[in-house]
Amino acid sequence: MAKPSAPRKVVQLLERFDRNRDAYLSGSYNETQLRREFIDPFFEALGWDVENRQGSAMPYRDVIFEDSLKVGGATKAPDYSFRDGPSARLTSRTRRTRPGTTRWSN
Repeated sequence: MAKPSAPRKVVQLLERFDRNRDAYLSGSYNETQLRREFIDPFFEALGWDVENRQGSAMPYRDVIFEDSLKVGGATKAPDYSFRDGPSARLTSRTRRTRPGTTRWSN
């Protein structure tokens, strides 16, 4: 069975990151820049309407930023809430890492 290939846009994002790795890993590259330059285009390449080009009302957008979700009695605000109609299907938080560190969080 053939292995699926990544969308061309994802490959281009990886190539750009590789070309400018030192700048992106420097202390001056912040989380907002990361989200706008890489994370948003990545999810767009995977088919999510990150920019709401369809003009959907808030409860029906593909992606809601800083959504307010109840989790175990607490309110959480993930950077991205990926939705299917009014229900969140996937959430994601974006954090800038520093060279030599790895951080995984829920």
